Amino acid sequence: MSKDKDGEKKQITKPILKEKWKKAKARGDIASFWMLFPAVFMLIVVSIYPFIWIFRYVCYDYNGITSYYTGTHNFTRMLADTKFWLSVGHTFEYAALKILFIVPFALILAVLMNQKIKGSGLFRGIYFMPTIISTAISSLVFTFIFAAYNGVLNAVLRSMGIIEKNINWIGDKNTAMWAVLIVAVWGGFGNYMIYFISGMSSIPEDVYESAKIDGANGLQTFFRITLPMLSPMLKVILMLAITSAFKDYDSILVLTQGGPNNRTQVMFLYIYQLIFGTAGTTPQIGYATVLSLTASLIVGIVTAVYLFFARKLDDVI
Repeated sequence: MSKDKDGEKKQITKPILKEKWKKAKARGDIASFWMLFPAVFMLIVVSIYPFIWIFRYVCYDYNGITSYYTGTHNFTRMLADTKFWLSVGHTFEYAALKILFIVPFALILAVLMNQKIKGSGLFRGIYFMPTIISTAISSLVFTFIFAAYNGVLNAVLRSMGIIEKNINWIGDKNTAMWAVLIVAVWGGFGNYMIYFISGMSSIPEDVYESAKIDGANGLQTFFRITLPMLSPMLKVILMLAITSAFKDYDSILVLTQGGPNNRTQVMFLYIYQLIFGTAGTTPQIGYATVLSLTASLIVGIVTAVYLFFARKLDDVI
């Protein structure tokens, strides 16, 4: 009897599966699956699997060749690592200053470039160009600009009478962070400018024409119309700016390598130096794994806090 029942189930199941397959094929689900499969596969291989893989070494002293179980030593070491927590503070300082300058600067340029003036398209391309240049190459160029003795910046400032003696821009702890910020703002503002311009293009021209008829000037139009209607795009740009600022380290690596005296040392630069080893030291992948998870948690908390306040602001408005 059980065999007969199994046979009946199979006979009923096969037509149902065929019918579901036909419906899925008609809706385009099969084609969608195969189009999404390469992206999902690469996401799993490149992002998800490595993230899971690093959990293997949180309790190990691993140098890339040999590994030794150390228990909770990596966690206790992290809590007592003043250099890491100093880099966390520098990361917050760097991120706050970068966002403070880059977002308003990109917004002002976007407003100017959105005007119907001759040559605005050319200037858009020029301002966007730094974002497509390799960060390592542009940072290397800036090391020559900021050079203490034969740098272009010192030569220009001396010729203008602003300074009397050369300034060691990336070798002095008082100016190194500002030098790094200049490079960061220069390399990223064009990207946010394009986002703002795309947001402005969705604002109807009728709104501006009505404001003009009512006698609104440029500043009133910007603060009463442009800025409020840009708020959805502004929230996205701020989230991108926050996450990218907290993860920056490549330009700092080329410019200062975290110096002078760890003044520009940020979280992910410190982790990078531990993973690959610096100044002849052996890689410390196990300990760097714990720090990378902690740094990711910090970035996630900051992003969650921002999204919480952004949602609350929407409710108020």
